[in-house]
Amino acid sequence: MREFIVEADGGSRGNPGPAGYGCVVLDAVTGETLVETYEYLGVVTNNVAEYRGLLAGLRAAHDLDPSARVHVRMDSKLVVEQMSGRWKIKHPDMKPLALEAGRVFPPGRVTYEWIPREQNKRADRLANEAMDTRASASSVRKLSAAGAEVEADVRDAEAEADVADVSAAKAEADVRAAKAVASPGWAPADMGAPATFVFLRHGETPLTPQKRFSGSGGTDPSLSDVGREQARRAAEALAERGTIQHILASPLARTRQTAQAVADWLGLEVTVEDGLIETDFGAWEGLTFGEVRERYPDDLTTWLADPEAEPTGGGESFAATATRIAATRDKLVAAYAGRTVLLVTHVTPIKTFVRLALGAPPESLFRMELSAASMSVVAYYADGNASVRLLNDTSHLRP
Repeated sequence: MREFIVEADGGSRGNPGPAGYGCVVLDAVTGETLVETYEYLGVVTNNVAEYRGLLAGLRAAHDLDPSARVHVRMDSKLVVEQMSGRWKIKHPDMKPLALEAGRVFPPGRVTYEWIPREQNKRADRLANEAMDTRASASSVRKLSAAGAEVEADVRDAEAEADVADVSAAKAEADVRAAKAVASPGWAPADMGAPATFVFLRHGETPLTPQKRFSGSGGTDPSLSDVGREQARRAAEALAERGTIQHILASPLARTRQTAQAVADWLGLEVTVEDGLIETDFGAWEGLTFGEVRERYPDDLTTWLADPEAEPTGGGESFAATATRIAATRDKLVAAYAGRTVLLVTHVTPIKTFVRLALGAPPESLFRMELSAASMSVVAYYADGNASVRLLNDTSHLRP
């Protein structure tokens, strides 16, 4: 019985946004590439694009030999775990795609393996090629055993444009991109899929409704009953969106508990990231703002006016927090380029991420509202630019 390896990937620039997939079919014995295919999908999510890539790869393998066995390799843990039957499929856009993929070959003839993104470069390159060219239909390259291309640009019935038309369209897109770069106030040319960070502030603790300072140097309180319900609602909302691919959390109990509630819904694992920890408020930990003003009036006045000032007792200044968050941001953007990541963290880190993305002054921290279990979103592009897409969304907490 013949055996194939299918490598597939999909991506969305915006999530949802302009999306495409790419997939490769290889001979499992010789390692030769037999088919390459990609397609621009319009505006869909990352996960939908990944499922479309899987489906295209399975169909291409079936066209080569419907009696073959297939081993699928993807860097989407969500797709691999769901198609392997270990995770539930809840998102309505993905259920029909998963069912369709499961019907291409008989049960038991397809196996799945998660691989790191760097091992899936061919499929990733094709997916980006689809998004770059935005072709109106799929492009398939079937290769002979000797590796020579024998059929190029096999297109769906919808595609009637010839190569010259596609080249002209791409040239026009390049001109539009160049004008965008030259136009003050507009974003630069498309730098590929961004690293999209969805920030989730932890749910309430007993200290939250009392508006007490609660940082990294305090008692490390757990979620209250209200906080646990908020975490559940946030988890349900994120599961319905179906775009989260990784979950990172501050090491403190309240963030880890909130993150785990989401992870249980999505079937993902929580990675603790120390850089996401809340500011240390020193001697002010556990006190209300009024109590701090009463006990440490001069220190509080200085702290409110100077980002370099530390809270009484050797806490962490806003400037030190910003340095830490910037380093964490750079590390995570490099590690999760093109991915959508949930960062479960605290008030000051989230406000600092947003402030840095906007290039706003330190005093802007005092002008942002950030509710318990609220969501905010920032996208980071390869050229260093950032786009704030959401701030303090609490719609998922409403009955």
